[in-house]
Amino acid sequence: MKQSLFTIRKNESLTSTVFRMVLEGETSAVTGAGQFLNIKLDGLFLRRPLSICDYDENTITILYKVVGKGTEVMSEMAPSVSLDILTGLGNGYDTTKSGDRPLLIGGGVGVPPMYRLAKNLINEGKKPIVILGFNTKDEAFYVEEFESLGVEVIVATADGTLGTKGFVTDIVKSLSNYTYFYTCGPEPMLKALSDCTTTSGQLSFEERMGCGFGACMGCSCETKYGNKRICKDGPVLEKEEIIW
Repeated sequence: MKQSLFTIRKNESLTSTVFRMVLEGETSAVTGAGQFLNIKLDGLFLRRPLSICDYDENTITILYKVVGKGTEVMSEMAPSVSLDILTGLGNGYDTTKSGDRPLLIGGGVGVPPMYRLAKNLINEGKKPIVILGFNTKDEAFYVEEFESLGVEVIVATADGTLGTKGFVTDIVKSLSNYTYFYTCGPEPMLKALSDCTTTSGQLSFEERMGCGFGACMGCSCETKYGNKRICKDGPVLEKEEIIW
């Protein structure tokens, strides 16, 4: 974990509620896809944990949805604003288990970490299939960015206004040519995927967090090996260890 100041270089809307923020600063603590950062916001007691969409030697990109006071404050921030951020948090995805044809499934705000994961898998010579799930076309984001990576992208919307009508699980049930799966999204979606997938996989949990680095047990999850802290032991856990 590393605490440092980052400067906002870009903060732009992707949909009516989803924003992309590019932060410039010390990124050495970020080591893989699936990790998150924790942002301190003036006037708010708890930091805001957000998954990392992408990163390089000097910048971190996050995608966030305005759902409360904290993210509303963030959406109004202009470039050049400095933020106190904790980076290098959480255990990310292990790509050594992926096989040649891994399945990546992102639901709503669970989409962002799938982007960097897809890039990493491609760099390793894998051929990922990406499934993105949204409620409606107006809420969809980053579809073109995934397509630009050259991966197969399948979109599902609950109302059928974009891609396949239904849920990501409907698409997964129709596929048989994947070797492993990775996912991030709301817990009901994670459970449904755990039930319907035919291979092992890794699931990234979205949880409210107190500290964000393991000092409290506010974000624990029951597993076969006892309670695990989503912020410290996760957010990525393996399918076989989770007790639903």
